[in-house]
Amino acid sequence: MDLEILKKKISSYRSDGGLVRGVSDEVLLQMLEAWEQWVGSAKDFARAIGLNRKSIPKLIGKAKKLKREGFPGGDFKEIRVEGAANSGGPCTGIEMSWDHGKIIRFPQVEQLIEFLKKVA
Repeated sequence: MDLEILKKKISSYRSDGGLVRGVSDEVLLQMLEAWEQWVGSAKDFARAIGLNRKSIPKLIGKAKKLKREGFPGGDFKEIRVEGAANSGGPCTGIEMSWDHGKIIRFPQVEQLIEFLKKVA
């Protein structure tokens, strides 16, 4: 991530007194990602994102804790395709190519296993 964009995101959490408070989890994780890619000193990193050198460890610590505990990706939505198993379309079951280019279709795995046992 570009450090200028991160700097602007962090500055939106700056209070009237100049303190950075209530930084969102997403911004903390972006900050941790930028920190992990940073090759310079902590002082230079803090200067690049517009923070005090002494405030970086606390914010990075919070981000590491979020990452360790598994940050919930609140935007995840499960999508289910209704009737896909019974649609009879090209993606149902298992197809196996047999001798002389013959194709055998098995709607269920158990049927394929049973067939292979009988053939062997």
